[in-house]
Amino acid sequence: MTEVICVRFRTAGKIYYFSPGNYDVKRGDNVIVETARGVEFGKAVSDIRQVEDKEVVQPLKKIMRIATREDRETERKNREKEKEAFAICLEKVYRHKLDMKLVEAEYTFDQNKLLFYFTADGRVDFRELVKDLASVFKTRIELRQIGVRDETKIIGGVGICGRVLCCHAYLSDFAPVSIRMAKEQNLSLNPAKISGVCGRLMCCLKNEEDTYEYLNKKLPALGDFVTTPEGLKGQVESVNVLRQIVRVIVEEGEEKELRDYPAQELKFKPRKVRTRKSSSKKQQQEAEEKELKALENLEKQEGGKSKLDDD
Repeated sequence: MTEVICVRFRTAGKIYYFSPGNYDVKRGDNVIVETARGVEFGKAVSDIRQVEDKEVVQPLKKIMRIATREDRETERKNREKEKEAFAICLEKVYRHKLDMKLVEAEYTFDQNKLLFYFTADGRVDFRELVKDLASVFKTRIELRQIGVRDETKIIGGVGICGRVLCCHAYLSDFAPVSIRMAKEQNLSLNPAKISGVCGRLMCCLKNEEDTYEYLNKKLPALGDFVTTPEGLKGQVESVNVLRQIVRVIVEEGEEKELRDYPAQELKFKPRKVRTRKSSSKKQQQEAEEKELKALENLEKQEGGKSKLDDD
């Protein structure tokens, strides 16, 4: 077992392990650490804890120190300089007529590197822009192209649930999200209802996937034939996944009737359990592109309908 502290950085978003060394670091403390990008100002998102050795990439770097008042003041000044750098870079992008959207500027704590994050539809030749920026700021310049999800993660916002976006609040990585998850949860396939601020499928669909898969295994599929407690044959018209209630069309003589039954009282053939396959980063990107196209097709199908009208 290895003693670690989990540290998160403002823009990077991911959580990294560091050794606390001789420092008694508490959750919420600001710390100064050395990373591949240079000396950085981070925030401890956990108390000191033990993790399996296999989860840690050795050698594990120690935190340099718990941030002092002077360190926090330096960080505040860096944030002010970033606003100026952002405005200057924005003007340079316009001057060079580059088809890119600037998202964020970030100084490393020691100001040895200035990073600019941007989005673009394709590849951008920003070599001349980098030279121009380096002559202004007299430090190392790095331009990093990010996706729309990363853009939303950096900028932040409020979701349709009324809470701060999950990606901005705590998510360190983006898990693949698919239309199938929305179908599994019996959600409207109206793009306005299942898309996040970034325009992609909402990450919370993934959060509830396991629960819905577990509950759906106990339910028949729509259109399946079931046997009711009275011994009648019926066809499934709809299901309430959370309440585990099944609405069945039953026939008594020449009349058809809709009846609700608890799932455990019905006899039916169980659903097949899907087996999940682990995928590489490239496969995840391909899957995301596929789902984006599916989402665009849904929007086309909506046509002139009001996005507030599901039915």
